[in-house]
Order: sequence, then C-alpha cells, then structure tokens
Amino acid sequence: MSSNAVVIVAAGRGSRMGSGSSPKQYLDLEGECVLARTIRQFAGHPEINHVQVVIHADDHDVYGDLIKPHDKLLPPVNGGATRQASCKAGIDHLPPDVKKVLIHDAARPFVSASTITNVLEGISENICALPASAIADTVKKADKDGSVIETVDRTDLYLAQTPQGFLLGEIEGAHGKAAEQNLNDFTDDAAVAEWAGLKVRLVEGNKENTKITTVEDLEAARKKLAMENRIADVRTGSGYDIHTLGPGDGVILCGVKVPHDQSLQGHSDADVGLHALTDALLGTIGAGDIGSHFPPSDAKWKGANSDHFLLHAISLVKDAGGTVTNMDVTIICEAPKIGPHRDTMRAHLAELCGLELNRISVKATTNEKIGAIGREEGIAALASTTVVFQ
Repeated sequence: MSSNAVVIVAAGRGSRMGSGSSPKQYLDLEGECVLARTIRQFAGHPEINHVQVVIHADDHDVYGDLIKPHDKLLPPVNGGATRQASCKAGIDHLPPDVKKVLIHDAARPFVSASTITNVLEGISENICALPASAIADTVKKADKDGSVIETVDRTDLYLAQTPQGFLLGEIEGAHGKAAEQNLNDFTDDAAVAEWAGLKVRLVEGNKENTKITTVEDLEAARKKLAMENRIADVRTGSGYDIHTLGPGDGVILCGVKVPHDQSLQGHSDADVGLHALTDALLGTIGAGDIGSHFPPSDAKWKGANSDHFLLHAISLVKDAGGTVTNMDVTIICEAPKIGPHRDTMRAHLAELCGLELNRISVKATTNEKIGAIGREEGIAALASTTVVFQ
C-alpha cells in the first residue's frame, strides 16, 4: 500500500534572527522548540505516515536533545547549501512506498490539520497543491528609493504557504532535472514544479500558518501560544433570598413592579430577585453577602431600591478584574404570574448591568403548594452568575 510523507526543511541558519542566536527552528516557543511543534502537527495527522526532517550537518546534537522520538519520525538527513538542495535531499531519502509528499518549512509551527488535509486531497497526476491565502492589504510597487511607482491590482494575488504537495515521482523528477541544469534559485518547490511543466493548483490554507523569520515574528508566536495556553479564570456564584408577603398592592421583582394583592416585606424594597443576584455576584469575588454590605440595621437602606445593591456588586466585580457574562435567576412563588413580566425584567437587568439580553435569564416556578411559599406566605429566588476574570 502507498503512504504519505512530509519533508520538513530545517537546515537553515535563520540569519534574520540576528547574530548570536540559535537557528530559529530550535528556539523556544512556550516550552517546546519551533521545530518540535512543527513536527508534532504532522506526526499527529492520521493521513501522514512518515516525517522526514532535513537538518544542518552541525545540528545533530541539538536536534537529538530537543526532538523526541516518534514512530512516524525518520532519522534526520543532512541538507545542502540551498533550500532547494535540502528539499531534494529529503525527497531522496523517503521510503519507496511513499506516493504523496508534502514539503514544509520548519519555521511554520501553526499549520492546521485542515490545511494538511486540503493539500493531500489537492494532489493528483500532474497537479501539485499549494496552500495560499488571498492578499487583504493594498499592494504597492516602489523603486529603490522607496517611492511608490504604482498600486498593484491584488485581485488575483495570493500569499503562498507550505506544506506544498506533490506526487513523489513527479517532484523527484523536477528536482533532479533542475539539479542537472544547475538551477538552484527557485524560492519554493511549487516554483520547481511549475518550471518542470507541472500544474500547481491553490487550496485553502490557514491564516495562522505564518513563517517565523524575525525576532518580532517569534515574539508574536510566543504571545499567541501564551494566550492559548492560559487557563481562563471563569467563576460562578450562587445566591438565595426569601421574603415574606404582607399587605400591599404589588411586588418588586428584578426591578419591576408586578401588580399583586400583597407586597414583599423587608428593610429595602425586598426584591428577592435582585438580592439573590447580588449575593451570587459577591460570591464570585469572596466578598461576603448582601447583609454585610447593606445591613438591615442601617436606616440608610430602609425602603432602598435594590438596583443600587446589584450595581454595587457589579462595581466590586469590575474592580477585581471581572466581567459579568451571564445572569440567571429563578423566582419561586405561587402568585403572581411571572411569565407576562419576564421580558420586562430581563430588559431591566440588561440595561442595568450593560449586558446583552441573551445573557440574562429570568425563570419562574411554583412550590407545588408545599410549605410557606406554597401557602403564599412568601416569595423566594435562586440566582447564579458567571464572571470571567482577566
């Protein structure tokens, strides 16, 4: 049966990294060298059977120290004086059962599995596959002094990526023919294939598949991985509140007055929905409960609008570096009916907290005539909140 292989070209010196630095393919990228990450992308792909790395003759020791063995990883081979010669060396050492070969830059550690698949699927007789992305920026042509000569039409322009894919026999023949004619200035393997008369077809690449060439590229790659590897600090809080019912003409729930033949009794406006949400938010930062911030013994809060309590909790969360992303409250009562007022409550909370409406949930349930709530002696609320911290 035929197999698929990748040749990873890692014999370069990376001169644009600056003097004194190790070749870029061996520089650290969040605990793993660039080349190791590149190898892993291919070794982990189910359709790749062999990984052949081409290295500089001086790099065998560092390669052995940094690259872990893998059952798909073939022994490294020495590269040549040019990238083109190194590619040929890698191709020449592939097992005889290889039918399709991909050729990839070691300094592109962010190639995606989908790009690898796209390239493999794009290869056929006399057709090579080249992953590419359309140019989004305006393109200018300038003279040696840096003066713009013209604006280039970017409609049909693309940025070439690797891996570039070929039938092994075809690219092997193309490289051999180029070597015979002492042609060694091709910029990539697709250019060798074009010169040899093969058709090169574009396939979809991935925008993150950038090449690390400069110190700035390396730092950008490190920041990207640091962001991906950072464990998100997502916290949830829960709250509960209950108040008795007494004489009155309506209840305040989630900041909305709902007509009723009774009212909730409490030191403030006794809004169980907002009180439960306030406690849930305070819970995400370990800031106690609503009573510790607004004690019932303080006459200042008598009859207070509970919007104030919720806004205070949100302010504390923000000061701690948190962003509220979700609020969910369940009101438990036999009466009044919450359904007709649900959307008004959600809208009030969304406006109060600066959240999108789909991040606010207001639900209701009865207590099935059980206990004090079932006897319509009070109303309770359960709440949960989600907060993300930077």
